[in-house]
Amino acid sequence: MKYGYHSHTRISAIRAMSPHLKATFSPLSPSTTTIVDPRQRQVIEHCEACYLNAERLLKRRFPRPEVSFKLRGKSAGTAHLQQNRLRFNPVLLAENPEVFIREVVPHEIAHLLCFQLYGAGKQIKPHGLQWQAIMRNVFNLFPRASHNFDISSVTGKTFTYQCQCGPVELTLRRHNKVQRGESRYLCRQCRQVLTRRSD
Repeated sequence: MKYGYHSHTRISAIRAMSPHLKATFSPLSPSTTTIVDPRQRQVIEHCEACYLNAERLLKRRFPRPEVSFKLRGKSAGTAHLQQNRLRFNPVLLAENPEVFIREVVPHEIAHLLCFQLYGAGKQIKPHGLQWQAIMRNVFNLFPRASHNFDISSVTGKTFTYQCQCGPVELTLRRHNKVQRGESRYLCRQCRQVLTRRSD
């Protein structure tokens, strides 16, 4: 994998901004070694390549995350900072393998690296300056906050509700909460309670 030219000054700046924390090396979690799907195997391999590149450029070791492919819904991936865990959406991976591996994997790893380098705090935003610097200077990628994949295959069934502004779509989960009497939802504009539209 080629990441292109990296400015020594920019990499030094990332190193200088991070607290001097010691990280222990651990290989990707054992559960990932049983993966049979070739695309998922590519994600695992790309994760390791991303970590090796980050370690080379930042001159320190990083613990490897646990990786799973159980994420559902519209998100392509999520990084769980405290648990050092990555979750990826297998449907969006199957539908967009090249872009997913090239962009989503480093995007999520950059979140973990950012947390491990800078910690958590009000000045560290999820897609803030530190994360953007890692995306640009370590992975040589434009720092996009979200993907632009077609999500029609992962969008769940919706139910049409209404207010005075017009129709509003609620997810299955929210619809069920209304049906069980657990929740009421208000229109964000008119603040009227949404009611189920009968067709």
